[in-house]
Amino acid sequence: MIKRAKGVTISQVAEAAGVARSSVSRAFTRPDMLSPETVERIMKAAEALGYVPNHTARALSTGRHGNVGLIVPDIANPFFPPMIRAAQLEADRSDFCIFLGNTEENPKQEDKLVGRFAGQVEGLVLASSRLSDERIRAHAGKLPLVLINRDLDGIPRVLIDSGSGVHEAVEHLAKLGHRKIVYVSGPSTSWSNKQRRSAVRAAASSLGIEAETVPAVLPSYNSGRNAVGAILATGATAAIAFDDLTAQGVLAGLAEKHVSVPGDFSLIGCDDVLGAVTYPALTSVSNRSMEAGRVAVSLLLDMLQSRAIRDVRYVLETHLVVRNTTAALR
Repeated sequence: MIKRAKGVTISQVAEAAGVARSSVSRAFTRPDMLSPETVERIMKAAEALGYVPNHTARALSTGRHGNVGLIVPDIANPFFPPMIRAAQLEADRSDFCIFLGNTEENPKQEDKLVGRFAGQVEGLVLASSRLSDERIRAHAGKLPLVLINRDLDGIPRVLIDSGSGVHEAVEHLAKLGHRKIVYVSGPSTSWSNKQRRSAVRAAASSLGIEAETVPAVLPSYNSGRNAVGAILATGATAAIAFDDLTAQGVLAGLAEKHVSVPGDFSLIGCDDVLGAVTYPALTSVSNRSMEAGRVAVSLLLDMLQSRAIRDVRYVLETHLVVRNTTAALR
């Protein structure tokens, strides 16, 4: 049995495991570059010796901190926690930690967080960024950056294509006999909002039905609830909301006005994070947030390893999940 000792070095672990020092380093930073058997042998030797990687020393000697940042616009929105968890799991596979930032839908706060993180992380993932194109490009020029749900040429990005699912949603409503629908919009700076609004308009035009937009400003329960008066004033018989959180608020507001769903009005959400827990169960466009978080961190770690920036555009398709808030027009 190998005895534990104080001040164990990477060389001692390498000797005990019968591998090169570089292999020990890779076992803790990029285990995917080694065979599972080699990683297991190194980890067993390190545990027996009591070896713990010194991330501070690594940062001083290599400029690498072993941290990456993930910044989201609203951590309370149920769309983001699955993405955060998947990103953390992917980072942990390569012995990286995630620094998490929450901007409260405020571009100034996002800009501030990016600046604060820059000296502490090796790269950043910006999810649903509310920054201008110019500010994103400025930050991308200073450190490795991957975007989720923001389509900028030259910057690696992961895009959840809700347009395909939204087109299905409009087709579904048209088949049920709805001739006038409403899109309850999200933040004006949101790429997903622009994509979904365009998809509603394009699908409605191709199907010969009328579509209007009612602003909800922020993706929240209260915004959806407060938008109900404007929704009903359009004379529409169905609505597609920017996200499930907004749709949940619309559902509550309709109930307060004694409008039956789906008897008198049909409602569809996006992201499918609350569909199974609302009453009635919400018809919604599917959600790929977990996969987006995993892929974005994987792209970022590849950039850090190769020190090269590739113009990657990774697209995740969506589809409509039909439940109980849509029905044929009576």
